[in-house]
Amino acid sequence: MQTGTVHIVDDDAALRTALVRLCVSAGLKALGYADASALLADPGIARPACILLDVRLTDESGLDVQARFQASGTTIPIVFLTGYGTIPMTVRAMRGGAVEFLTKPADDEAILEAIARALALDAAAQAAQAAQAALAGRLASLTGRERDVFGLAIGGLMNKQIAAELGVSEITAKVHKRRVMEKMEARSLADLVRMASELGIDAPRQR
Repeated sequence: MQTGTVHIVDDDAALRTALVRLCVSAGLKALGYADASALLADPGIARPACILLDVRLTDESGLDVQARFQASGTTIPIVFLTGYGTIPMTVRAMRGGAVEFLTKPADDEAILEAIARALALDAAAQAAQAAQAALAGRLASLTGRERDVFGLAIGGLMNKQIAAELGVSEITAKVHKRRVMEKMEARSLADLVRMASELGIDAPRQR
């Protein structure tokens, strides 16, 4: 079972308690809420996490809660649980990025499987975000000249051509390129090109 925290939002106290117990029995941390206000007000939720959200809450629709999360930039995956679901509801939820739309009474196994998928998605997203941040940090460590060499190298220029573009010796160009490869932790030119793509960097047009 994927590890993480499940935030259960349901105004039915008995069901909320039962869902918390179900998650805990599966080795997960689970927190229950009668409404989504506390979650919406907390930007520092520990990840990976997911939200098990009732569609029909006392004061608002779970679908509106989903829209508010999106508007605030929150990317925590949501699993919907409802006692009354329609096709338009399901379509809106899934278009909004919901992992699953379950109808009560849902089977415990189906709930846990949906939660596992949501937590796995969040864990993967967090890992990708961390990797992107680390890559951007390595790029920021390059000097101005090394950034120039970076751009020319991903454009396919050889050391001699890079030297000519920069007005330096071929040996100097080779040293700069080696430093770029080391700082970016690139094992090959293809690796460097892939990194540039991930960073949204295009090779400069050659004169």
